Amino acid sequence: MRMCIAAVVAVFVTLPAVAQKPAFDPRSWKGAQAGPPTQVLTIGSTHLSQLDHAVTPEMMAPLLEKLAAFKPDIITHEGISGEQCDLLKRYAAKYPNMFDTYCWPTDDAEKSTGLTVPAAMAEIDKVMANWPSNPTAAQRRHLAALFIAAGDRPSARVQWRQLPANERRTGDGVDDVLLKILIPSAAKPNETDVIAVTLAARLGLQRVYAVDDHTADTIQALAGPGFDPYMTNMWKTSKSAIVDKDRQMSASMRTGAELLDYYRFINQPASQRDYVTTDYRRAMSAASPENYGRAYLAWWEVRNLRMTANIRTAFANKPGGRVLNIVGSSHKAYYDAYLGMMSDVQLVDAEDVLR
Repeated sequence: MRMCIAAVVAVFVTLPAVAQKPAFDPRSWKGAQAGPPTQVLTIGSTHLSQLDHAVTPEMMAPLLEKLAAFKPDIITHEGISGEQCDLLKRYAAKYPNMFDTYCWPTDDAEKSTGLTVPAAMAEIDKVMANWPSNPTAAQRRHLAALFIAAGDRPSARVQWRQLPANERRTGDGVDDVLLKILIPSAAKPNETDVIAVTLAARLGLQRVYAVDDHTADTIQALAGPGFDPYMTNMWKTSKSAIVDKDRQMSASMRTGAELLDYYRFINQPASQRDYVTTDYRRAMSAASPENYGRAYLAWWEVRNLRMTANIRTAFANKPGGRVLNIVGSSHKAYYDAYLGMMSDVQLVDAEDVLR
């Protein structure tokens, strides 16, 4: 009798798990929300600062015209928030070198304002809660200083660019140290600056939202020393006609029309599918004893899940608004997949906006 029971238990233990269908799909509630849905547009971008040639304001003008016509209430960008940078700095042993890689130092800003990152963030909330419809130059300078102290330089520049030229000076918390941060440098601008910040200032918004996340990078760190060489070799053998065209177009664009055509190309569904299939689908299917490819996929999924959660937080208290996400092009497909699952969100067709 004992032998029979043991045999039954052994059979039971080795039976394959039966896949369960979720009891609920958030998308099934679309249209049931009170009021209009929140419209979310994601624009994939190349990392402009990595191009071999400079991108001029004249080149950006046609793209900005298209995005301005969407009239976003909230703009997010692929940057690390002051809050997460504070965490990366505090837990440096868990996230080695990440603060120095992804964050701006705030020591000088703390000396200038007397505020730590958490204190500055709390003060920003207080100021924004009573923000007037027509702020004075002094109020904008003060808020810009607070944003720098909070580790949010892009939002500080949103305030700065809405000041008349003669008011872009020291005072109200902005000293000579902070002034250097607010004045554009000669370095190559990135898409956060030339798209997100420029557009926010043009539309009269008060800030932009940093939604990137690099705490997921611990997944790669724990994958083992062979992870980086394995993935590098996989990418070397990767072939894609769309990726080749992407590189050719980004390297050769010199006019506004060419830049707009490039953004149309990289935001097409066919291009987006190729980016994720060539990279993440291929990695998932790549066999190795250590399962490096699946660790890579897990890292990417976790990062994008956390990024889209940050986006959701940014517009949570403004239902029915218009949200514009500016992010590296390989994120767009995942953004759309995850944000499209949210019950009261309507995805906006990037092709239609850029047409």
